[in-house]
Amino acid sequence: MKGVILAGGTGSRLFPLTKVTNKHLLPVYDKPMICYPLNTLINAGIDDIMIVSGRGHVGHFLELLGSGSELGVRLSYEIQEGAGGIAQALGLARPWAGDDALTVILGDNIFEDPVKDAVRSFKSGARVFLKEVPDAQRFGVAEVAGDRIVGIEEKPKNPKTNLAVTGLYIYDSDVFRIIRDLKPSGRGELEITDVNNAYIRKDAMTFSLLSGFWSDAGTFDSLLRASMQVKEYREKQKSS
Repeated sequence: MKGVILAGGTGSRLFPLTKVTNKHLLPVYDKPMICYPLNTLINAGIDDIMIVSGRGHVGHFLELLGSGSELGVRLSYEIQEGAGGIAQALGLARPWAGDDALTVILGDNIFEDPVKDAVRSFKSGARVFLKEVPDAQRFGVAEVAGDRIVGIEEKPKNPKTNLAVTGLYIYDSDVFRIIRDLKPSGRGELEITDVNNAYIRKDAMTFSLLSGFWSDAGTFDSLLRASMQVKEYREKQKSS
């Protein structure tokens, strides 16, 4: 199992904080944002990790994290030219990934729950991680029937459930064939929701329901919320 952190994009919703730096290098409480998804992968037992970012800032990640040797992992870097979407960014990892399964995490997603068991038990197909949220219309929303996902709708005005699809996914190597066959969405990008729905149509999608805190950190409000959640979590750890 290899890991991929997707840390591209312009971070326009966090402008002017992102005028001179990548949003994934902004602080969340006491660490750069990128450190949280990196730790999620490391704690899941993944030690071969690729970071995909844009041309303007990939050198900053290299300066911060280096080869990964200090963390006990091997880091590789790939450049995404332009804004082609999350799925397009993941597709850039194909030559490096080979036939290995991948745990993929968005660089602005912060998770409390450990995912080691889900990573270790993964065999084939795909797995997503769901979280009950009060503002599901901001996310891809999963419709669930029993232990199956029926479908995922991207940012619906009237969500069928409150189950957000978080920015953490596990895929087998078939993901690259699916990405190759995708058509751009209305905004001209290859969408990760389309990848997930392709697995659902093949009846090859499973899911885990998260119980701990989860936050993206791509807006001013969610960046602040993520920092406060991490601070609260650290204080609980100190007092326990």
